[in-house]
Amino acid sequence: MTSTDVRTDSTGEPGHGSTPRRRARMRGCLPFAGVCAAALVLLLLGSRLSLLPGLGGLFEEKTTDRSGPAVLKSIQDMSAYEAASGNFQVVVDLEKDAKFLPDAIRGTRTLYVGAGTVGASVDLGKVGADGVTVNEDRTTAELVLPHAVLGKPALDPDRSYAVSKQRGLLDRLGDFFSDNPGSEQAVNKLAARHIGEAAEESGLTKRAEKNTTSMLQGLLGSLGFERVTVRYTDPPG
Repeated sequence: MTSTDVRTDSTGEPGHGSTPRRRARMRGCLPFAGVCAAALVLLLLGSRLSLLPGLGGLFEEKTTDRSGPAVLKSIQDMSAYEAASGNFQVVVDLEKDAKFLPDAIRGTRTLYVGAGTVGASVDLGKVGADGVTVNEDRTTAELVLPHAVLGKPALDPDRSYAVSKQRGLLDRLGDFFSDNPGSEQAVNKLAARHIGEAAEESGLTKRAEKNTTSMLQGLLGSLGFERVTVRYTDPPG
């Protein structure tokens, strides 16, 4: 009668040889986890110490401006007389949603207050030779000017600010790994567009033409003209 030998070496147990490798990998992950934990503790500790007198300087932020000098790119001669300017403010509520995902997962909503100015001017450089008529005694003058036009809205960064910004989980992760200046640019463009639309309905160009007429009548009146008439018309073509 024969017997079968059975090996009882611990090295022959299934899967036993992979245990040291798993332990080695776990030991390798411990330093990384420790660094992350230490960074988190320092961050929380810094936020607490900044509230204590005398210790806030340890975690105080310092702002350094390393911008280069401004470079003059071009010069443009101006012939327009800016006769009126309006201050405007608009509240922008911009929401972007994903078609098949809830807002908590993907989507943004920004509440933004935009403040800026729009100027209205009359281009005196477009007045032709036949646009000014003076009598022989130089006591009466008639001027034909182009209608006043609106300038581009100019947002004021000191008076414009974001009230709130809601973001979904995916959008928060995207902002964490990369900057997203496009979102700020979108609300700025939308605020400028609404301000421009409000300026068109405000009667700002009529006010500019009235102020231009008063300016020219006062200027020519000081030169001896007794009667000054100013008319506004659309340019030919």
